Amino acid sequence: MTSIFNPSSNTRKVGQMKGYLVLEDGRVFEGRVFGAKREVLGEVVFATGMTGYQESLTDPSYCGQILVASYPLIGNYGINPNDSQSEKVQVWGYVVKEECSAPSHRDSNQNVSDFIAQSDVPGISGIDTRAVIRHIRNFGTMKGAISSENPERVLERIRAMRHPEESNLVANVSTKSIKRFEEGKEKTVALFDCGLKSNIVAELRKRFNVVQIPFDTPVEKVRELEPDGIFISNGPGNPAHPEMLSSTVATLDKIKEDYPMMGICLGHQLLSLMFGARTYKLKFGHRGINQPVKFEDRVYITSQNHGFAVDAASAEDAGLDITVTNLNDGTVEGMRHTELPIFSVQFHPEAHPGPHDTSFLFDRFKKTMESV
Repeated sequence: MTSIFNPSSNTRKVGQMKGYLVLEDGRVFEGRVFGAKREVLGEVVFATGMTGYQESLTDPSYCGQILVASYPLIGNYGINPNDSQSEKVQVWGYVVKEECSAPSHRDSNQNVSDFIAQSDVPGISGIDTRAVIRHIRNFGTMKGAISSENPERVLERIRAMRHPEESNLVANVSTKSIKRFEEGKEKTVALFDCGLKSNIVAELRKRFNVVQIPFDTPVEKVRELEPDGIFISNGPGNPAHPEMLSSTVATLDKIKEDYPMMGICLGHQLLSLMFGARTYKLKFGHRGINQPVKFEDRVYITSQNHGFAVDAASAEDAGLDITVTNLNDGTVEGMRHTELPIFSVQFHPEAHPGPHDTSFLFDRFKKTMESV
């Protein structure tokens, strides 16, 4: 293990500032700072996938986290106007092996460094990301920092900081006002925004009129909107955070017998908690575009981004059928209620990035709404 007194070194490009990725357990990696030139502390996680860095950077589920890219070349095709999943970069920091400052693609309008700098997000390159990821796989995700200061002092701040999950991160990324998308469809969906990706809205708008609402919208307001179904999005943080249990989960519990419901990722976990199941933190989570799951005797490759999972035994005790399992570690990837028209999946059927193999689940939700 590399000591904080002997950080691993890399040859720096001329004109770039030296920086460090410092982990909570004292491991230090030396690299080159890009993006915003400031210190950031957060939870260090990694994601797999050769492409899709723009979508990952703008995915609100990464709020509170310093993201390590497993693919060694990041930024080669630049940043384009169409692939962002929210209005800004949502990761708190970005760690890469090699950052491309001169991308080549017909749709590119800027490089990754300028893109994250616009949202005041720091990055660090020249890092042995393979070593970082092996370390996280062995010891689990942990707090860390990107900084140009003395690693010893940075380590003190890391160990003193509250874990980001102790805050309600959903409140940072959820919409603050109601947004309506009238598409001339027969059915209307109330979409609980817990930090959603824009492609979820796009998939729903193909099939429904959509009313996007804050995560803590009260029961009376939900009923006032007169939806035909309820959809709960992805988002960051601990699903069992007290503020989530007292707001979103409590509201869903009061209307669960009145509307068909579907949840994705955090939405899957919130629905499971509503029925009485438990959630727990995974050692290093599932983040990437190549996660295999088994659903209805078929294997699908899915896009995923989550650090928590639903406990299987508690889900069964809560009257839920486990419909999907992860083929890498056997964790719960989907459920449906045995009586009510409610189901959810842990992965992202809207993809972007990733395969669209399971986008048919949005059509199943539409059929569910039409059948009640």
